[in-house]
Amino acid sequence: MSLADSERVPVADDRFTFAEDLPEQARPLASRYAAADPFPHIAVDDFLPEGVARMLHDAFPDPESIAWQADATGPQAGKLGTRDARNMAGASPFVQHMLMVFNSSPFVRYLETLTGIDGLIPDPHFHGGGLHQIPRGGRLSIHADFSRHKSLGLERRVNALLYLNPGWDAAWGGQLELWDREMTRCVERIDPWFNRLAVFSTTATSYHGHPDPLACPEGITRKSMAFYYYTQSRPGEDAPHGTLWQRRPGTEDPVAAAPAAPRGSGLRRLASRWVPPAIADRLRGRR
Repeated sequence: MSLADSERVPVADDRFTFAEDLPEQARPLASRYAAADPFPHIAVDDFLPEGVARMLHDAFPDPESIAWQADATGPQAGKLGTRDARNMAGASPFVQHMLMVFNSSPFVRYLETLTGIDGLIPDPHFHGGGLHQIPRGGRLSIHADFSRHKSLGLERRVNALLYLNPGWDAAWGGQLELWDREMTRCVERIDPWFNRLAVFSTTATSYHGHPDPLACPEGITRKSMAFYYYTQSRPGEDAPHGTLWQRRPGTEDPVAAAPAAPRGSGLRRLASRWVPPAIADRLRGRR
């Protein structure tokens, strides 16, 4: 049966797409993005038309409606995610349509104008991205993201997060924390407000997360749509790495096992944070 003959899935009447001049809206924001501390980032409020954002929120799947992937313990305990496109089959046609809209040419060119990174490539598989939500008690420990797409072999360069949380109370937590490269302090916190787009550049030291358990009421979740963008190569040719979980000073934050640090890589310095000094001294003595 051909596509033309198959039954088509209906999509919401308002089939939103980004205007072709969207990249021009990023031009006045680019200098602020580049100068942001502790790494290039920005938060853009009221990013989508109000009606489109409301439709997205209302159509966002609840914790029981699709095949969410969940972590019960560890650095992202309680987090629900779609992980890749295969888990989104139960989402509404409108939600699936909007996921693709953020992979479209106007938005990619918007990000290129905003970040100054040319040749960005969206991820059609939504590996690690897509739909995220976190219920009461959930968390996401501070980390730097994995650097390379596992199947495409591309270098991860930019994250874009659209928050869909009307009436979010700052007292519930859930602020996106941005930490300095030495992991000594949180430099900025971004509230996950409704229709706010957060964009930041990803490197081995772009540490971020919301590490404290959410205190929102039962039945309310911290909802977001996550989009990751790649390039064929990365300036400096950093060695590839997985997610680099971090422990905040003076806390017992859960972190995953340290990834292996390739020889000659700056990641050896990062991995050393997880290795007790006595073991590190013994390993150095064997070289």
